[in-house]
Order: sequence, then C-alpha cells, then structure tokens
Amino acid sequence: MTTNATPEKFNIFSFQGKMKILHLSWIAFFITFMVWFNFAPMLMAVKESLGLTTAEVKTLLILNVAFTIPARVIVGMLTDKYGPRLIYTGLLAICSIPCFAFAMADTFTQAAIARFALGLIGAGFVVGIRLVSEWFPHNELGTAEGIYGGWGNFGSAAAAFTLPTVAAICAGVFGGEEGWRWAMGLTGLVSLLYSFIFYKNVSDTPKGATYYRPKKAGAMEVTSKGDFWLLLVMKVPMYGALALLTWKLSPAGISMFSEFVVNTIYIGLAALYLFDSYHVWQVNKNIFVEPVAEIHKYSFKQVAVLNILYFATFGSELAVISMLPLFFSETFELTPVVAGMVASAYAFMNLMSRPGGGWLSDRYGRKPVLLILTAGLAIGYFVMGQVDSSWTVWLAVVAAMACSFFVQAGEGAVFAAVPLIKRRMTGQIAGMTGAYGNVGAVVYLTVLSLVDYSTFFLVIAATAVVGFIALLMMKEPEGHIAEVQEDGTVELISVS
Repeated sequence: MTTNATPEKFNIFSFQGKMKILHLSWIAFFITFMVWFNFAPMLMAVKESLGLTTAEVKTLLILNVAFTIPARVIVGMLTDKYGPRLIYTGLLAICSIPCFAFAMADTFTQAAIARFALGLIGAGFVVGIRLVSEWFPHNELGTAEGIYGGWGNFGSAAAAFTLPTVAAICAGVFGGEEGWRWAMGLTGLVSLLYSFIFYKNVSDTPKGATYYRPKKAGAMEVTSKGDFWLLLVMKVPMYGALALLTWKLSPAGISMFSEFVVNTIYIGLAALYLFDSYHVWQVNKNIFVEPVAEIHKYSFKQVAVLNILYFATFGSELAVISMLPLFFSETFELTPVVAGMVASAYAFMNLMSRPGGGWLSDRYGRKPVLLILTAGLAIGYFVMGQVDSSWTVWLAVVAAMACSFFVQAGEGAVFAAVPLIKRRMTGQIAGMTGAYGNVGAVVYLTVLSLVDYSTFFLVIAATAVVGFIALLMMKEPEGHIAEVQEDGTVELISVS
C-alpha cells in the first residue's frame, strides 16, 4: 500500500518539499483573488473615470462572477487531465491579459468584456485543491487545504486594503486622476510574473508518485445508475444561476440586455445543458451495460452533499462580504469608512477559521466536524437576523465574527473532505463544489435585492438547516481510494 504523499513533518515555517508546494499554492491563489476582486475597492474611481452609471457599475459586478461558475467546472476537468502545474501557470498568465485590458478600458463595453473574462481567474482555487491533495496524507490534508484556501482567500481583503493606496501613489507619481489604472495593471503584472515562478518551482506530485488522470474526458465519471441521474440533477442549479444572472441584466432588472437577447441566452443555456447531459451519457453509458467493480466505486452522493454545504458556506460569505459594510452603515448610522473597517473583521477571520476547520476535520473526523459547524452556521445567521439598531455596535460585530468563524471553518471542513472521494477526479469534484459556492452567492444576492436584511440572514440560516439534513446522509471517508496505474497494478490511497 502506498500513497502520493511525502512523510516529512508538517512545519508551516518550512519551505521545503510538500511545505514549499503549499506555500507556492496559497500565494498563487492569493494572487488570483487579488486580481479577481481588484474592482470593488476601485469602484468609485472607475465610475468617475469612465463616466459610468450606477446600473453599469452593478452590471460590471455581476459580470465579474458570471463566468466563474462554468469556469470552475471546466478548469477542474483540465486540471485532472493536464496537471495543476501547467493549468495554474496558464491561468495566471492568460488572465493577466483581461486585467490589463480592463486597466486600459475607455468605454463601458470594453470594461464589461474584460470583467467577464476575468471571471476565469476565479477558477484558480480548484487547481490548488488537486495539487495540495497530491502532496499531503489524509491526516494532514484538511489542515493543508484549509491553509491554502484561507490564506489565499485573503487576497480579496488585501486588494481592498492596498489598492486604493497604490492608486493614490501612482496618481501622484504619474499625474492625472487615473491611478486606478496603474493599480489594476500592477495586479495583472504580478499575476504574469508569478506564473513563471510557479511553473519553475512546482511539480504535480512528489518524486516517484503517480499522477492519476480520468479514464475519459468531457464529463465527470460516476459509478452507478443512481449517481448518473443525481449528477444531472446537481448540474441544474449551475445553469439556473446563470439564468438568474441573465434575468438581472434583462429589462426586468437593470436593462442591459433586450428581451430578445435575454430569451436567446435562456435558449442557449437550455441547449448547453442538453449538450452537457449528452457528454455525461457518453462518458458513463457503460454503467448501464455492466456494473463497476466494487473496488473502483465511489458515491456521488458525497459530492452532492458537499456541493450543498459549500453553497451555504462560501456562497453566503461572498454575499455577506459585499453587503456587510452597507448593513452596518444603515443599521448603526456609521460613516462608510468606519462601517468598512467593522465589516472587514468578517474577512479577517479567514486567516485562521478556514485552516481551523481543516485541522478539526483531520483530528476529529470529516462528518462530525461538518455537522457541528453547519449547526453553528444556522444559529449564527439566525442571530444575525435579529440584529437591529437596538443592539450595541460591539455586540453586532461579535455576532458577525462568531458567524464568520462557522462559515469559514465550514469551508475548510468541506474541502478537507473533497480530495478523499476519488483521487483522479479531485479537480472535477472541487470544480463542481467550488462552482456551487458561486451559485450560492448569486442566489443570496438576488434574495437580498428582494427582501430586507433580517429576512436575508434568515434565508441563509434556512439553507444551512437544509445542508445539515443533507449532511446526515453523508458517510465519513474511510478505507482507501483504489486507482489503477498504467501497468495495470492497483494502488490503494489511504483516506482514514
């Protein structure tokens, strides 16, 4: 029995072996998030510089996340097929192009195309999940993935804190009022330069280990008839989220698209789902003819449960981070600066909470930790739903930070389980689960546009309860994952 992990000690201060891979990976993820979220802190400067309307700014924010949903699925497949080293390198290099294009945009159309294309970089997260899983054993995997996700995720907060200052410095050095262009262009340059560093210093697996690739390309493999139908069902919300984004751009929303264009997109999404389903059939039709050997089976139900949990955790985090400053400002009559500083405490929790969720999973088991964190998530958002102007500000901040701990630790616990389902498809599984986080954000932000703050938080709490119920059907990962090497021998990778 062997595993694809190296035996050296887990030492966060080391920059050798598997720890070097972990540090290079979270830095790559950090950069992708810094580039992906470089628009929000520069929003007012961009609006004034390009002469945009409020509706056009909202459109750019929507376009920023639209492409990420399908991109995470596609990038997950490419990672499994070609390896994380090549795909992460390509992603960092290629996405610098739309970043530069946005920095040089003169019209709304140019900015919109660049912002939509930049949604691709949001898929970088998926690549590192597969890479880290190749280097760490099961008893360290949750901690390693938590560090990767939590520290990398902080790239969005780093952009918020540093880019306005960088823009001001650039405006002073180069003159004019368009320092935002230099600041955004700088993030693209960092991404491009780091792609070379990453490619030169990373390998897909430890020396002598095998990198397992999917047997068939084009769709996720499943190992039973029931899982085939469940996979088709679980794809529906991803297309539904894209339809929801389209509706937001329709005459019923912000009127960016005409009724004809919107209906064309709806028809296109329906056709794309049918085409996708056909590929799922092509890859998996053999299971309707002969059963898969027991040793090679995995339960797609595990993936479905983790999808739902990431919908509630990361989906709510993306939605809440975007509305929390305004919530504190309106509820407690704070200035925008103070409200932003108070709300930033939510994002800061990522540095420790997400690794903490992974560490707890390594120590006490995936399912029990997820059950506790999901229950805490539901209670946390229920409490947030009770916050109003009668509360003291400090108590509301404590409630928000406590809630954020369960949210982000839950994210860490989800991705402590994702790599333990089927090694050769870890990228695809991570891609689908990651996409569900974006689906959750789209749904929650749509809900926010229709209801008050209290109801918004209570809706998230209700979906966390749904996640808790779904979690009861999940099995604790145990035993081994069986993967077949090129010479036909079977390798057993320990997951417990």
